[in-house]
Amino acid sequence: MPKKSFIEIKDDIIKVIKTCYDPEIPVDIYELGLIYEINVDPGNNVHIMMTLTSPMCPVAESLPIDVENKVKTLEDVNEVKVEITFDPPWEQSMMSEAAQLELGFL
Repeated sequence: MPKKSFIEIKDDIIKVIKTCYDPEIPVDIYELGLIYEINVDPGNNVHIMMTLTSPMCPVAESLPIDVENKVKTLEDVNEVKVEITFDPPWEQSMMSEAAQLELGFL
């Protein structure tokens, strides 16, 4: 089987991230806009920059680990590092249109 391109790997990462949910909001964290960056280096090591809905988020400890563990399950991924940032702070406008619609903001 031919080696996957960075675009294909990134698409696979996004699919896996879409299985992660903030337990207080019935929308996946990707559609919520909590994922700021997904970088894949030439060695297929992944760095994900993400945020939380607030610094006091009850899943601040577990959600990044959940993301990391799920991305690590992908066959074409080697190492995974998930970094949390609050710059810029998350706000509702960062949600996808689908997420805003789901939550009644549109």
